[in-house]
Amino acid sequence: MIDDLAGWPAFARELHATLPTQSQYVLWGNAHDSYLIDAPTGVRLLSLTDVIRELLDRSGYTFVLDHDLIDSGAVHQIGRSEVTTATRALLDDGYRPGGPTPDLGALFVQLAAIAQPRTNVRAAAIVRAAHLLRHPSDPDDAERQFLRRMEKLARTARPVAAESGRTQSLYNPVIWLVENESDLPAWLTAGKDRIRVISLPRPDYGDRESCARRLLHGQIPDATLHERARSFAEQSEGLTLQGMIEVTRLARDRGLSPEQWPDATRTFKLGVLDNPWRRDYLPTRIRDGERSLPQRIIGQRQAVTKTLDILKRAALGLSGAHAARASSRPRGVLFFAGPTGVGKTELAKAVAHVVFGDEAAYLRFDMSEFSAEHAGDRLIGAPPGYVGFEAGGELTNAVRQQPFRVILFDEIEKSHPRILDKFLQILEDGRLTDGRGGTVHFSECILIFTSNLGMYVDDGTGQLTPTATPGTPYDQVEAIVRAAIEDHFTRVLGRPELLNRLGDNIVVFDFIGPEAAEQIFELQLGNVLRRLSEEHHVSVTLDQPVHARVLRECTRDLARGGRGIGSALETALVNPLARALFDRLAATAVDAPAAGDATSLVVTAWRRQADVITVELS
Repeated sequence: MIDDLAGWPAFARELHATLPTQSQYVLWGNAHDSYLIDAPTGVRLLSLTDVIRELLDRSGYTFVLDHDLIDSGAVHQIGRSEVTTATRALLDDGYRPGGPTPDLGALFVQLAAIAQPRTNVRAAAIVRAAHLLRHPSDPDDAERQFLRRMEKLARTARPVAAESGRTQSLYNPVIWLVENESDLPAWLTAGKDRIRVISLPRPDYGDRESCARRLLHGQIPDATLHERARSFAEQSEGLTLQGMIEVTRLARDRGLSPEQWPDATRTFKLGVLDNPWRRDYLPTRIRDGERSLPQRIIGQRQAVTKTLDILKRAALGLSGAHAARASSRPRGVLFFAGPTGVGKTELAKAVAHVVFGDEAAYLRFDMSEFSAEHAGDRLIGAPPGYVGFEAGGELTNAVRQQPFRVILFDEIEKSHPRILDKFLQILEDGRLTDGRGGTVHFSECILIFTSNLGMYVDDGTGQLTPTATPGTPYDQVEAIVRAAIEDHFTRVLGRPELLNRLGDNIVVFDFIGPEAAEQIFELQLGNVLRRLSEEHHVSVTLDQPVHARVLRECTRDLARGGRGIGSALETALVNPLARALFDRLAATAVDAPAAGDATSLVVTAWRRQADVITVELS
């Protein structure tokens, strides 16, 4: 007769059903979690070993030998018989529970005594095998001998019949508990009829909601229990049930009500008590950004407006609010595209300053450095056994240290396509598993991608030609860029799902127009002249004709944007001005102005002869 286990975890039902056919089990994965047991007497939360003991008790087993690397095997009675009587009938007389940890040879003797019993005593053994071997893929001689003997024991184990309960013959199982399937060598478990490998998955939404109901029961009115349990389960995405229990302990320790448990969940995940997204001044800073950002990001009002809209949505916690259930997706995702030098990177820095009040919260990755597939290890860390494993990943380490960040992935199209797969998990679930197996949460980050896709096309001869030029209407530029992005992700990369997760967060920048170019020129010229005044106590002004000529020289080619204006300014004015100032100050070094004094000079002439530019000072 098989007991009704409808309310038990799937792994428990599978183990229970296969006891007549399997002599060993490998349970791997979520081995340290608690599990929900929904029985007629109510819902309970049990540890994995308690689930196994109760399961075996239903089939008439007497005791479980529980072995790990720290303590010697502990004998747990699960039936009504005396443990001492059962152990003396089955184990060696010299066995001492609680004594020194046996070596592998002694451990095998104990396991063999259970799997090949001398009497009809039903028993089982749990072996916590994580880190049991020095290296699973290369065991030493003693470990290899132990595993070979265990493989043979799986084939030669003897099932035991009973007079009541499940009277058919059942094996006395050896149950290996491991964190990763690779903790045991594949040759031991793969393709073996008597050894069954069962995965222990992390809890799904239904498990988390049931756990939340149990944890909230008696804490809040029944009328709001369903809604609060649903919210707690959604906020706990990625956590184990044991993690949810720890969240409630943290909340009680901090004196938080059940309505504030989302804050406790965030603290448990991120380890950060303060939440910049909840600060009272954030709405004011975003409103101030509506005035300051257009002055900093010149000529890009459409891009600035859309960026601020997404920041407002993030501040209100409405990112992804259209979904049926809340998720732990990043607070905001932006994809900046368009011509080069028009302010994409500068706007990312400005976002960090607006939200977090500190541009140090801005983290940039130049994705041209990740063109090779193995370069992805720099982001999340090398896998076990590879050089650099202990150091972790640049991205995961940075977010673990400071979860509230603006992260810029510059020129994303230049990275290897396989690296883009890592962003799928971040964009969908708001988390990433690093090379050391730890989970890093991105739920409080703003992710910004930049790209120049669509601005140039191959003319068939290997030469790149522009698809649009300064003066092209913005609507046309936006259509060209969006079409190029869609083509790149769907046809070239074959990653339409990544484009789908970006959604409508694509922000297309326009070319720098003549009016904006003049503002940028004046801003950059002012920076140069201010530097001279502050560091060298030299005040320099330009005559109006010289100013007009330098302006024309620096803004005649707007295809390279603001960065091009800066480069042209260095060539047209800064270099010849530096030569003239250096010669003048060197000639009058004995009379150089002291700190607090100032020398006033005027650029009275500017001329180009071939490729040489000169200025005259008076």
